[in-house]
Amino acid sequence: MADEASSAAPTEQIQNLHLDEATGERVSKSELKKRQKQRAVLAKKNEREAAAPPKPVKKGNVEAEESNLTPNQYFEIRSRNINKLRQTKDPNPYPHKFQVTTDLRDFLKQYESIKTGEQLQDIEIRLGGRIYTKRSSGSKLMFYDVRAEGVKIQVMCQSQEAAGDVPFEAQHEHLRRGDIIGIIGYPGRTNPKTRAEGELSIFAREVILLTPCLHQLPSEYYGFKDQEQRYRQRYLDLIMNDATRSVFTTRAKMITYVRRYFDDRDFIEVETPMMNNIAGGATAKPFVTHHNELNMDLFMRVAPELYLKQLIVGGLERVYELGRQFRNEGIDLTHNPEFTTCEFYMAYADVYDIMDMTEDLVSGLVKHITGSYKNTFHTQSGEEYNVNWEKPWKRIEMIPALEEATGETFPPGPELHTDATNEFLRRVLKKMKLECTPPLTNARMLDKMVGEFIEETCINPTFITGHPQMMSPLAKYHRSNPGLCERFEAFVCKKEIVNAYTELNDPFDQRLRFEEQARQKDAGDDEAQMIDENFCQSLEFGLPPTGGWGMGIDRLVMFLTDRYSIKEVLAFPFMKDDRVEKKFAAEVANIKPAVEEDVHGPK
Repeated sequence: MADEASSAAPTEQIQNLHLDEATGERVSKSELKKRQKQRAVLAKKNEREAAAPPKPVKKGNVEAEESNLTPNQYFEIRSRNINKLRQTKDPNPYPHKFQVTTDLRDFLKQYESIKTGEQLQDIEIRLGGRIYTKRSSGSKLMFYDVRAEGVKIQVMCQSQEAAGDVPFEAQHEHLRRGDIIGIIGYPGRTNPKTRAEGELSIFAREVILLTPCLHQLPSEYYGFKDQEQRYRQRYLDLIMNDATRSVFTTRAKMITYVRRYFDDRDFIEVETPMMNNIAGGATAKPFVTHHNELNMDLFMRVAPELYLKQLIVGGLERVYELGRQFRNEGIDLTHNPEFTTCEFYMAYADVYDIMDMTEDLVSGLVKHITGSYKNTFHTQSGEEYNVNWEKPWKRIEMIPALEEATGETFPPGPELHTDATNEFLRRVLKKMKLECTPPLTNARMLDKMVGEFIEETCINPTFITGHPQMMSPLAKYHRSNPGLCERFEAFVCKKEIVNAYTELNDPFDQRLRFEEQARQKDAGDDEAQMIDENFCQSLEFGLPPTGGWGMGIDRLVMFLTDRYSIKEVLAFPFMKDDRVEKKFAAEVANIKPAVEEDVHGPK
């Protein structure tokens, strides 16, 4: 009987166990219920996680990884990412419009007095600008340094302030350094724990990507300093270097001042042709272009002088022109193939009137731009020139100064153009150990000596006067010194900035001067002027006594912005071909060109 009882007990226990279908085990009723309850809880948790939006990737980590990429790697990845946004429009990386209501320069002035911790939440600010730095403090707080109009502002973004249709994380996940963004927010000053005064900021409610920057900007620490690349990529130079922006804003202010100076004195601004049959108006080698329809060669203008004087003949008695000139000559620190000049012509004025106007215009311009008549200029070699632009300026007579420098007595004015003088000048060059590039015309040899012995002394603004007639084919003869003409050149820091004279208005004398220039051209001087028959004919109708003047804008900008290279003051200086192969965004994203429809129809 005992054996029967012991065998019945395990059978009864087995009958009280229940099958766990999930594992195939047999367990007690209580254990099964416990397991089922745990599984139900886990299933609900999984359902909630599946229904919830995906958790945002920690952007700080992504951007930290991007900072380790090479520029090419960054460009390719960013181009593909932005192309995806172009396709999804979530968000549209290139929206059509963002309404800007605030000028950042005005914002900084208007809200400068806001106290630490103060926020003006009732005032809406709508601003566009470029991101220079981006930093985060957790996933709910972002800071940007944004620049616009040459000034900077901090933008503070907090998740609890986020407004608009786009969630906070989505507003910021695609933004990178260099992107152009639109900011909607309000002004305030932060209240930091680590210092007494907070920073004036825009507290953003919404940040919108307006235009992405596909390239990796240079780091703020190293900057963008490579000189050649700065000239080739002036847009990036302006993005990274405030000093470059300052040069071009100063240049614009200078040109505005010059225009206002002449406008206030009843001058008329005019425009004359850029292409001519004759390369006249200055002693320079021209560029040649070709007109296909007329099958004729034309010259890019080297100076507008002859056209402007024809306008004086026609009765426009005070004219000026600001514009580009083109000279097919060498490229160096002070010369570019195309450059900007201002020329004016004034009826019933002579060289002495023009000299007074030059002092008045330039000294007034310097005072207006810099706040002083004095400034400092540094050369490429590090020499420092302290320049005083205040009038009156020093005046030097050319021939007496050369006689003093060489210890030689020069031939009288009427003989300066002769072959005998040519031999004399060759001997003087040899004595002074100077080399002049051929052809050795009298004008070129004299110009070489002037550059060596007179121009080198001109640090403060200085007038060089008393030029020989054969050096100045468009200037009127000197009223008291035969063989010379009424002309001056103004030099500063050893460089010419102004050339002016009493204009030659005698058609008989003008033709003789042009024929002398033609003789020099035949002798091999490519820079000598050609005979302009139309200009000669205009003089036959009568040019009143006239003073003429030309100033190089680029060099003056160099001196007032302390830049020794002309390329620094030209937005896009002439550069040799850059033959480095580059990939472009459309190529990286594998975008094919669209087929254009023939809007004109069959021919």
